[in-house]
Amino acid sequence: MGVLLAVLGAAVLHSIWNAIAHGVPDRAAGFALLGISSGTVGAVAAVVTGLPPASTWPFIAASVLLHLTYYAGLLASYQLGQFSQVYPLARGTSPWVVAVVAVLVLGQQVAPVELGGILLISAGLIALVFIGGRPTRSQRPALLAACGTGLAIAAYTVVDGLAVHRMPVLQYMGWVFMIQGFSVPLLTWWWRGPGFLRQERGALIAGLGGGVVSMVAYGLVLWAQTRGALASIAALRETSIIFGAVIGRVFFGERFGPARAAAAGVVVAGIVLIAL
Repeated sequence: MGVLLAVLGAAVLHSIWNAIAHGVPDRAAGFALLGISSGTVGAVAAVVTGLPPASTWPFIAASVLLHLTYYAGLLASYQLGQFSQVYPLARGTSPWVVAVVAVLVLGQQVAPVELGGILLISAGLIALVFIGGRPTRSQRPALLAACGTGLAIAAYTVVDGLAVHRMPVLQYMGWVFMIQGFSVPLLTWWWRGPGFLRQERGALIAGLGGGVVSMVAYGLVLWAQTRGALASIAALRETSIIFGAVIGRVFFGERFGPARAAAAGVVVAGIVLIAL
């Protein structure tokens, strides 16, 4: 039950920081601000925990590169498409990819009931994308970016799941967040110059606060991965789509009709199966 609550809590926090990133008018600057705050918190954790074992550096490097790819894909998705469409597709793509890798590559066992839950969650999340009708030609770039983002999520999920069994969670999280966090504003500085820091006070607070929220969400998932099956945790984490849909309705004025409610119900059914 503790793992379930931790991952669901991470899902809530994840939807919040993604909504913050989407809501900041200058999204590239928003991601840079997220990186500054998360990198700072990560640096403190890295100093406290010390240097990681030499054998874990490949995992840290791979996770950083995959997270930077994920951020780039997420930024492109948010620039090209609507939050209520690209976010579910990005998050809904990864659970079944992680499940396939966990079973076929890592040799992890997934009970039939858990597999059914994973499939239901993925089906429900992806259904949220297509409820509004078949995507138009103009929507395809956004959807392709979202699918690529989902593959990056699946990749870093597998890397992180392997890494946390080789070193303390806080140490791994600190080094990954410190390196990737500071990389984002440095890349933004190189791309756009220092002007990205000249934001309104509300955007500055939201961006910096979102970085802390994202780190807490990430830490909860890493902790859960030390205690549960990788595929099930990956699927549960993506229930952030439900909370994202609520945020989209309340704060962005996006529709949440009966069809979306039914898709959300499918996701909840999947959660119940995994929690059994």
